[in-house]
Parts: sequence; C-alpha cells; structure tokens
Amino acid sequence: MTNTGSGGGRPRGTWWREVAITATALASCLLGGMMQVDDTLSPPPAAACFIAVVSCAVLPVRHRAPLAALAATTAVGVLVPPLGLLMTPLVVAPAGITAYSYALAARTERRAASAVLLASAALGTVTPLSGDFSWKDASRMAVVAAFPLVAGVLGHSVRNRRAYLAAVEERARRAEESRDGEARRRVAEERVRIARELHDLVAHQITLANAQATVAAHFFDARPEQTRKSLTELIETTGHALDELRATVGLLRQSGDAAAPAEPAPGLSRLPALLDSFRRAGLEVSVHQEGTARPLPPGVDLTAYRIVQEALTNVTKHAGPGDARVRLDWSRDRVTITIADDGKGSRTAPSASTGPVASPVPDRPPGHGLIGMRERAAAVGGRLFAGGRPEGGFLVSAELPLPPAEDTTRTADGAVGERTADAAAGDAEAGGAP
Repeated sequence: MTNTGSGGGRPRGTWWREVAITATALASCLLGGMMQVDDTLSPPPAAACFIAVVSCAVLPVRHRAPLAALAATTAVGVLVPPLGLLMTPLVVAPAGITAYSYALAARTERRAASAVLLASAALGTVTPLSGDFSWKDASRMAVVAAFPLVAGVLGHSVRNRRAYLAAVEERARRAEESRDGEARRRVAEERVRIARELHDLVAHQITLANAQATVAAHFFDARPEQTRKSLTELIETTGHALDELRATVGLLRQSGDAAAPAEPAPGLSRLPALLDSFRRAGLEVSVHQEGTARPLPPGVDLTAYRIVQEALTNVTKHAGPGDARVRLDWSRDRVTITIADDGKGSRTAPSASTGPVASPVPDRPPGHGLIGMRERAAAVGGRLFAGGRPEGGFLVSAELPLPPAEDTTRTADGAVGERTADAAAGDAEAGGAP
C-alpha cells in the first residue's frame, strides 16, 4: 500500500528523522518495561528488551506496509501482560506510531478507523482477560486503549490537511495554466488583428501606388502629361501610405491606453472617396444600390468598408486595369455587398499609343486578403463568399447583419445612399447587379 504522505522512496536527508523516531520508541518501551505497579523503576528485564527490540524493529517498514506494521506492533503489545510486564502507554508507543502511519496512508477512512479501533480494543482488553485485573488499573487501561485512537485521529487530520494543500496547489497550478493559455490566446488574437489592420491600411495604398507607377511607365514616352499626372498621384498615394503606417505604428508603441483616434473609423460614408482613388489608378468602378440605406453599427460599418476596399485592391493587384462593379442590397435584417470584376484586365490593358499591351500586373501568389475579409465578416456575425464567375472575373459577396429598423432613427446622410455622378454613370454602364 502506498503512503500518500511520505511515500516509499524517501530522501536520504530524512533518515535522521527515522532514526530519531525509532530510538525514541525504543527508549519509551524500555522505560515502560522498567515501571512497576507501585510506580517504581527496576532494571529492564529480558522480556522488556524483547518487546522493545521486536516492536521497534518493525517501525522502519511502516511507510511501505503500514497495515502489517500496525498488526505486528499490536501483536507484540498484546504479549506485554503474559510476559509479566506492566501495560502502560510507554510500552505500546510503537503501536501508536504505526496507528498514526496507517491512518495517514489508508485508502479509505473506513479502513483506517476499523484497523485503529481493532488495535485499540486489543491493547485495552488484554489485561482484563489475563485474569489479574483490578479496577484500580481501569484508568491505566483507558489511557492505553486511547493512545492508538489519538494517534489515528492525528494521522487522519494530517492526511486531510495534506490533501487540502495538494488540492489548493493543483487549483493554483490549473489557474496559472489557464491564465497563461488565456494570455497566449489574447496575444495571438491581437497579433492577427494588428496584421489584418496593417494589411488593410497599407496594402490598399501600396497597390494603388503600383498601379499608378505602371500607368506612368506605359505613358512615359507617348503622353508626358499623363505620366506627370500619374507621378503626382503616386506621390500623394505614397504619402498617405506613410501617414497611415506612421499612425498605426505610433499606436503600437504607446505603453498606456491609446488615446481616442483623431478621426472616426472609416465606413460606407467614405465609399465615394475610396472609389475615386481606384478610378485614378485606372480601375473603372460603378456602384449600384437596392433598398433603403440605413445607418450601421460602427463595427459592421468598418467591416463593410474594409471588404469593399480589400476586394477592389485585389482586383487592381491581380487583374490590372478593367471594370469592377459594387452592389449594395439593403434588406430588413442584412446588407449584402457584392464586388465583381469582368476579368478582362487580367489579360490586356489598352494603351493610347501602342494599342493593346500585356498587362504589367504579374501573377502574384495568394495572400491573406480573402482570409482577412472572412474573419472580419465572421467577427460581426456575417459571412462571405469569394470565387470565380462563370462568365469570367472574380466575385466577392458578403452578408452583414443589420440592427432592427425600429431601433434606428437617423438616416444615412452623406453615406452610400448619395452616390456621385460618376457612380450613377457607372450604374448605367453596368446595367444592374453583377
């Protein structure tokens, strides 16, 4: 049986404790064997030495076999009256020690109580059964019988205390692991969020800059004015990219809580300006709207803007010059945003001087744009679909939830409902939804 308290393989540094306990028990047994009925001491007889040596020799094995050690010390204690010795608590000290060890190591409380009670009864009744018992010895027998009981109760208390401390330590360890896991999860989520924000903020401007530089390279010799205009727009685009990157990195460097942003987060109200930036890069974008525009919660509004931004950025990056259409369908509980391109820009791009030329946009490896759009849509309770169109081109469609109509009182002033003249002309050219 395994001792939960002190175990089988004990450290070498604890052997001095075992030696001290055994030596103390041996001295107690010898002293108890020297005691007489009239409370005087006599030289220890051979029987006292035998009882002391045999019972104390069992003590070192009480950690590996506590029940066997308790039975052995109890049996030796029962031999005290027949050998002519006075039954005292000192003589049965080894039985008390083994009772403590068994109560500390027993698998169940019932087993411990049964064994200790049996040992106590055996030691307390052996003197009356021997025939030379007087009522004057009753108090001494009561102390002898109570000695293993007290030791067993003490061992049980120590066992409960150790179990309680072990449970507290285990809960503390699990709580620490839980805190570490939660911290790692939050760090991972924050890294993904920062990466997504940097991607959305910078990739758009860099893609526009690339498209403007491409236009300038094509028209460098044939149309210097167009080249100069493209380079001017390229300077503005790169300046905006540097400003956004500087602002984002500045927020990351702040040690305390970030201050409120100087400008509100972008939303669909800034969609006309966003589309104009793509038009200046050579992408013809048209907008069509169905239903009544409604104000969106800040998170949904930002998500809608970023999805349109990333989808058009992917068109410019992978397809090159061409046509793209943005459609917004407003219903009672959701807004559906669809961005589609015709797929023609990926093959050729027209040039006024040299005719059709190969698109300068090379094939790029897939990035994290689609992943980021899906994550944004899922974060606000929506969903996103992206894939190729049968007639050519690529389609991105996102469904984002809307709050109940009765909970909103304001109108989408200056938002997507007010389309620019270029957007209206684009509607006519697009001829409806993609």
